[in-house]
Amino acid sequence: MKARLTAGLIALACLTSTAAHAEIRFGVSNEAYPPFYTKDASGKWAGWEIDLLHALCDEMKEKCTIVDMTWDGLIPGLKANKIDVIWSSMSINDERKKVIAFTDKYYNTPTEIVGLKDEPHTVTKDDLKDKIIGTYVSSIQSAYFKKHYSDVAAEKNYPTLDESLQDLVSGRVDYVIADSIPLAAFLKSSTGKECCESKGQVPDDAEILGTGIGGGLRKSDTALTEKLNKAIAAVRANGKYKEISAKYFSFDPYGN
Repeated sequence: MKARLTAGLIALACLTSTAAHAEIRFGVSNEAYPPFYTKDASGKWAGWEIDLLHALCDEMKEKCTIVDMTWDGLIPGLKANKIDVIWSSMSINDERKKVIAFTDKYYNTPTEIVGLKDEPHTVTKDDLKDKIIGTYVSSIQSAYFKKHYSDVAAEKNYPTLDESLQDLVSGRVDYVIADSIPLAAFLKSSTGKECCESKGQVPDDAEILGTGIGGGLRKSDTALTEKLNKAIAAVRANGKYKEISAKYFSFDPYGN
């Protein structure tokens, strides 16, 4: 009887373990961030990061679901076990690594400043004096602003990048500082092409800007982190990453 009970408990434990890994919940910010993630007309998530997510799940042979929440709720949601992976263009930097773990990077994008065409073509810190700079809430660019520009300029913080760009077009802010890839998409749009231009990349600060974009996980989830890292390497090697990227970019977003 005792042997049967023990065997039963082991079987139950195995089933429970299997069930725990049968579905991986990927947390995505509910504020659209094209071309990386946005909802289509039917309400379904789409974009480069979403396509990559599905490719990784196919590679891992895992069932995956998307859970959307506010950007600043992603790390608390991960720690509270509401999601298993943050998959939302989150930069790997020292401050975040204090509280969560990261996969290897799966893309990289420099930080850039955009402004109206009638402003100087390139901007230095002196050019930003007494200007209003739009940033995205809880972003590395907001942290960068506070460290490097807050002594000369004013920050206006927005819930979404799109809102900051709308205020740039209407003249409520003088510049917007954000990731270069989504800014490039804006500058190619009919509105962005007419009004605005890139003012160049900001000087690097790896401590804040980080070393690329990765998936965020609980530090205890080492097995899942390793599994995702192997999947990222696999889709890079087998051409799937390149195939997905070609739908959205004219370059390799993996970067250096």
